[in-house]
Amino acid sequence: MIFPSLIEEVRRGRRNLFSSPKVALAILVPAILTAAVACAPQAPVRPPCPEGEVCLLIGNGSEPATLDPHKATGTWESRILSDAFIGLTQDDASGGVAPGMAERWEVSDDGLVWTFYLREAVWSDGVPVTAEDFVFSLRRILLPETASEYSSLLYFIEGAQALNEGKAGAETLGVRAIDPRTLEIRLVHPAPYLTEVAKHQTMSPVPKHLVERLGDAWVQPQNIVTNGPYRIETWRLGDYVKMTKNPLFYEADQVCVDQVYYYPTTDAASSERRVRRGELDISYEVQSNRIGFLRQEIPDYVRTHTYLGVAYLAFNSNVEPLQDIRVRRAVSMAIDREFITDKLLRGGQVPAYNYVPPGVANYVSPPEPEWVDWSLERRQDEARRLLAQAGYGPSNPLKLEIKHRNSSDPTLFMPAIQADLKQVGIDLALAQNEVQIAYAAYRVRDFQIADAGWVADYNDAMSFLYLNQSSAGSQNYGDYSNPTYDELLRKADNEPDAEIRAGYLAEAERIMLEDAPIVPVYFLNTKALVNPRVTGWVDNIIDHHRTRYLCVQDAQSADRGMK
Repeated sequence: MIFPSLIEEVRRGRRNLFSSPKVALAILVPAILTAAVACAPQAPVRPPCPEGEVCLLIGNGSEPATLDPHKATGTWESRILSDAFIGLTQDDASGGVAPGMAERWEVSDDGLVWTFYLREAVWSDGVPVTAEDFVFSLRRILLPETASEYSSLLYFIEGAQALNEGKAGAETLGVRAIDPRTLEIRLVHPAPYLTEVAKHQTMSPVPKHLVERLGDAWVQPQNIVTNGPYRIETWRLGDYVKMTKNPLFYEADQVCVDQVYYYPTTDAASSERRVRRGELDISYEVQSNRIGFLRQEIPDYVRTHTYLGVAYLAFNSNVEPLQDIRVRRAVSMAIDREFITDKLLRGGQVPAYNYVPPGVANYVSPPEPEWVDWSLERRQDEARRLLAQAGYGPSNPLKLEIKHRNSSDPTLFMPAIQADLKQVGIDLALAQNEVQIAYAAYRVRDFQIADAGWVADYNDAMSFLYLNQSSAGSQNYGDYSNPTYDELLRKADNEPDAEIRAGYLAEAERIMLEDAPIVPVYFLNTKALVNPRVTGWVDNIIDHHRTRYLCVQDAQSADRGMK
């Protein structure tokens, strides 16, 4: 750990990290040990791959909390579920929209009625996938007893919000099966991004015939059936999820990989070593400040790309000091984002002063705050003044706690934020949690300040801005509520003109940032280590790389690791 008291001296150029023997040892000893372990000859640890088959091993970040597509929330779960289930649409190899269970669709002139024509397809137990499965599934995710955290994402469907809030019955939802292969969805407002949302697990079908018989037990590996290219064969908690090719998938003949293993890999250094030893073919957990080094050591493995994602802090509005806008603004102004991205992370991340990332389709961000161009010293002086106005200072110091994830990047930059806030008189305690535990705490408001990240579920500004709607439920971590903000998003939902709609969304973002319920810290970029034997990988802005499009050259020699 880099000691927070030294960060300010490093930032101001008065000291380098190796000027203190204690710090040098703290950095060098683990580095030497890491290098020693990486270089030591070790037999690769890979499960046996049957002769003639292709096996792929993926370091997936965190352990999945569930394999139920209607209850999953993390990108680490989405990767698994998108191999197992296919919605009305699906990702193509580059992350774009491609037909899924729906071969084609039509939209009414007013944009409120969508008709999807389904292909002939079966579940992995041979039972046909029908429009009734989709009706059942869309009702299920919105039922209050399902307790889906993503339910509000579907409020554009007629009757969805009323059903989710327990104010109407399931039969009132605007979806119906016209016949076994024709599905109609009626909307409360135009949603041109529906085909993007239809790729997401919230709109994945689940097998009606199985769920009705087994209830929640349907999702256990010994029971589960899927409609995608892979079947879930084994889930060994804390070890891996194993999936095998689904021979009944409608394009099984175009799927190369026969077996795919997803491993939880929260330790980036360990994951890196496993890739270098040939124990993993892909790792999504890469320590940012190692990217430059890895580009020199194993350049063919490093894959980075612009990403629709943001790292941010959320303030709990139920905590008294954080109800004061002056405190929230002071925290935001005091953080040296450029130091975090350029000196600590060094992985291509970009400082963020807005919330919606650059590159989002049909969107122009509002102007950044005027203080962005101020020197850090001037910003911190203003932060002290705001805190003094709020009643905090040397005689009444403000003490706060930030709960943060234990993944590699937050662990690296949290001491820098702690040091920044100390400079303006805030005593910030750090509480590190495993990723799943941290997000569970955020959802029940068990935090003061939360360290969080968000990536687009679909390529539209609403995928970010809806999180701060008063109706967003548990994903609005800080319980932010502003009627003007909500109204602007409502107007955007009902505006068919793309340019006018973008203006409503940008104004909503500006108002929300003025209120400062969150602190954008930096925009993410994709980071992965991919063995060059893996083919079919296409870098893209949403970082979706479905196994059905991948293959492994010389797969049997890959099982013997790197030469």
